[in-house]
Amino acid sequence: MKRLFTYPYVAWLAIFVVAPLLLVVFYAFSSTDAYGNMSFTLQNIQQFFEGLNEGDPFFQRVFVRVAVRSLRMALQTTVICFLLGYPLAHILASKGFRNKTFLLFLFIMPMWMNFLVRTYGWMTILERNGIMNNLLRRMNLPTIDILFTDSAVLLGMVYNFLPFMVLPIYTALTKMDKRIIEAAQDLGASPTNVFLRVVFPLSMPGVVSGITMVFMPAAATFIIPNLLGGGQFFLLGNLVEQQFLTVGNWHFGSAVAVVMMMLMIVSTFILSRFDRQAEASEGGMRL
Repeated sequence: MKRLFTYPYVAWLAIFVVAPLLLVVFYAFSSTDAYGNMSFTLQNIQQFFEGLNEGDPFFQRVFVRVAVRSLRMALQTTVICFLLGYPLAHILASKGFRNKTFLLFLFIMPMWMNFLVRTYGWMTILERNGIMNNLLRRMNLPTIDILFTDSAVLLGMVYNFLPFMVLPIYTALTKMDKRIIEAAQDLGASPTNVFLRVVFPLSMPGVVSGITMVFMPAAATFIIPNLLGGGQFFLLGNLVEQQFLTVGNWHFGSAVAVVMMMLMIVSTFILSRFDRQAEASEGGMRL
C-alpha cells in the first residue's frame, strides 16, 4: 500500500527532473550534421576544455570573465546571506522571542509569489523614478541610480536567496539539544564561548545546507541579471541561455550546463563532508 502512494512522486520526478537532465546530457554528448542526423560525440566537451586551455578568444574574453564574475557574485551573495541570515535565524530560534511565528510568516510569504514577479518588483523599487528615489527626494536626499548595475543584481540575489539561508539554520538551531548549552553555562562558559564552541559548531549542518542552497542557484541564475542588470552583466546562466536561445547551439550550451552541473556536484560533495564532520562532533558532545 505504501508503494502505491510513492508512484505519483516517482512519476513526477521522472518527468520533471530525470527526463530533462537526461535530455541535457544527451545533447551535450551528441552533434547534428547538415542533414539533421544526430551522432554520439565528445566534441562539445572537448571544445569546452580545448578552448579553455589553448586560449581561444571566446573563452579568454567571454567565458573566463563570465565564470569569474559568476563565482564572485555567488560568493558575495552567500556571504551577505550568511551575515544577515544567521543572526535572524538565531533570534527566531531563541526562547524569548514571542512573535517568531508571525515573523516567519512574513519572511516566507514573498516566496509564495513567482520568482519573476518578485524580481520585477525590485525593478519598480530601484528605477530612477521608482519608490526608493521618490522617497529620497521627499527627504531632500540625493537619488541613487542603482538599476542595471552589479549592485542591483547582488541586491536581487540576496533578497531572493536569503530565505534559503535562514530556514536551514533556523531548523538546525531549533533541533539543537538545549541541555548541551545549559551544561556549558553550568561549567562557567561565557556567552561568547557558548556560542563559538557549542552553538555555532552544532548549527553547522544548517549552515552547510544554507550555503549549498544559496551558492549553487546564485552561480547559475540568469533571470536576475537579465532584469536587474539590464542584460549587461552576464553570468554563467546567461551564457547557457544565450547558447540555447540566441546562438541556437543546443549541443554546446548543454555541454556548458553539464560541466557546471559536475562542478556543483563536486562542491556539494565537499560541503557534505563538512556536514558529516559537524554531525559527528555533535554526537561526540552528546556522549
